[in-house]
Amino acid sequence: MLKVLASFFLLLASQSFALDLSKMSDKERALFQKEIRLYLLENPEIIMEAVEVLRQKEQQAAIQSDFELVKNYKRAIFDDGYSFVGGNLNGDITLVEFIDYKCGYCKKAHGEVEKLLSKDGNIRFIIKEFPILGEDSLKMSKFALAVKIVHGDKAYKVVHDILIKM
Repeated sequence: MLKVLASFFLLLASQSFALDLSKMSDKERALFQKEIRLYLLENPEIIMEAVEVLRQKEQQAAIQSDFELVKNYKRAIFDDGYSFVGGNLNGDITLVEFIDYKCGYCKKAHGEVEKLLSKDGNIRFIIKEFPILGEDSLKMSKFALAVKIVHGDKAYKVVHDILIKM
């Protein structure tokens, strides 16, 4: 019976086979459902395997979606004309950091990003102001960008480092 069910599931999974349950009689459908239920109850690990396969497919879809977003918004992300660009401007890796000065995770990551930049001289570093946590975030972001416009990248970086530590 196990071989029959295993063969059935392989056939069911193949692209060339389509099972039309609507063409089964009520008795055939009930028997079919009973056999599947029995098989799954005897082999519950299959459910976990299926869940893992689904998780992997969803993860791959999310990665592909992220890739498409970066591709579609490449200029806005990497060359918008107003975001801070530092590190090695000709670096072989570009790191883009989206910052909200009120974000605890951003504050925590700041030190690690600084360490990474000091260890690897081939990183082009872009800071994207991303004030999403309220009015204070927006004010700090506007201030940092105003400093950049008026006084340049070096002054911006000093202000940025101060604001992210506040």
